[in-house]
Amino acid sequence: MKKYQDIQVGDKETLSHTITKEDIAKFVDLTGDDNRLHVDEKFASSTQFKKPVVHGMLGASFISTIIGTKLPGDGALWFSQSLEFLLPVRIGDELTVTAEVLKKNDKEQIIELKTEIHNQNKQLVTKGLAKVKVINTEKAETQAVRLDNPQRVALVVGGTGGIGKAACLQLAKDGMDVIIHYNKNKEKAEAIKKEIETYGRKAICIQSNILDDKDIQQMVEKGLRSFSRIDVLAHCAASVIPNIKFQDLTWSDYTKQFELNIKSSLSLIQALAPGMIQQGYGKIIHIGSLAADKPNADWSAYITAKSALEGLTKSLAFELAPKGIRLNMVSPSLVSTELTADIPEKIKLMTAAQTPLRRLALAEDVAGVISFLASSKSDFLTGENIRLNGGQIMY
Repeated sequence: MKKYQDIQVGDKETLSHTITKEDIAKFVDLTGDDNRLHVDEKFASSTQFKKPVVHGMLGASFISTIIGTKLPGDGALWFSQSLEFLLPVRIGDELTVTAEVLKKNDKEQIIELKTEIHNQNKQLVTKGLAKVKVINTEKAETQAVRLDNPQRVALVVGGTGGIGKAACLQLAKDGMDVIIHYNKNKEKAEAIKKEIETYGRKAICIQSNILDDKDIQQMVEKGLRSFSRIDVLAHCAASVIPNIKFQDLTWSDYTKQFELNIKSSLSLIQALAPGMIQQGYGKIIHIGSLAADKPNADWSAYITAKSALEGLTKSLAFELAPKGIRLNMVSPSLVSTELTADIPEKIKLMTAAQTPLRRLALAEDVAGVISFLASSKSDFLTGENIRLNGGQIMY
C-alpha cells in the first residue's frame, strides 16, 4: 500500500477486464439481481437495448479493485463514491478502469479520485468521484526491518510443464515461496501448490498469457500483492518443437518461437526489474537448449530463437548487473518430459548412447541447476550459460 505522503495529485492507475457470461452468473448468484434485462437474451431483444445489458454495478465493482489493489492499495478505506452510467456494457466488452488523484486532504489523509471506465472503443461508459482514507499500517512502517531478513519468492513461468513443475518443487524445498504460473492447466497448478505446501512453504497459482504484455503486468502485480517481493524468475515455458524442412519454413515459424523465447522474456524482465532494482537483488534464469551448440535438421526456427535468447541473456546481464540483478541460462540436452514423449524411442536411445553419462536428462537435473542459480551460492555469476548435457559437449 502507498503511504499518504507518497501519493501525489495527478497519480493514475489503470486495470482492464473483459466481461464474460460467467461474470454475470457470479454476480447474480452473489446479489440475487436476476433482472431479465441482464440475463435473458429473448427478453432483452424485445427492449430498446436488443441484447442483454451487464449490471452497472458489476462494471463499477472494478473501481473497488483499483482502489483496493493499486491506488492506494491494501487497507484503503473507500467511503464515498458517485456514479454516472453513460452507456450500456455488453458481454465481451473490454473495460479499462482508471483512477486519478484530484485532491488531497492532508489533515484527514483523504484522497479524492476521478474514476472512469472506458470500453474497447474508447467510449466512456461510467464515471464518478471517489473518496478514500489512506490508512498507514504497522506493516508498512516495519517493512524496511522485515526486508533485512527476507523470505525469498520465486516466480516459475510455465510451472505446470515438466521442467517447470520440477523447478517449483525444488525451489520450495530450498525454502522459497513460489508463484506458479500456468496458461491453461489450472488443475495441475493447484496440485503443485498443494505439494509445495507440504514442504511448509507458501504458493499461489496465477493464470497468464505470457505473449500478452498486459497479462504479464497483471501477473507480476498479483504476485507482488501476495508476497510483497519477487526475487527469482525461472522462465520454463516451452512448446512442442515442430519439425519443418528448410524449403517449407515461413517467417511466421520464426516469429512464433521468437515470441515465446524473446518477447515473453523481455516483457517479464521489464515487469520484474523495477521491484528487483528497488530491493537491490534479483535472479533471472532462462532455459536454453543443447541444439543451439549442436544443431540438428528441421529445427531452424527453434534453434535460432534459443541462440537469440543467449544473446538477450548476456546483453541484459551486463546492463543489469550493477543494479544487483543476475541473468543466467541452463541449456539442457533432450529432457525426458511429457513434451518429448512423442519423440521416437529410437532417437531417445541413440541420444542416451551418445551421452557419456548414458542417459537422457531428467527434469530434476534441470531443476537442480535452477536451484543453484536461484541461490546465494551463484551471486557472483551472471551472463553465463550452464550446459547440462551429460558430457555431449565439453568446453
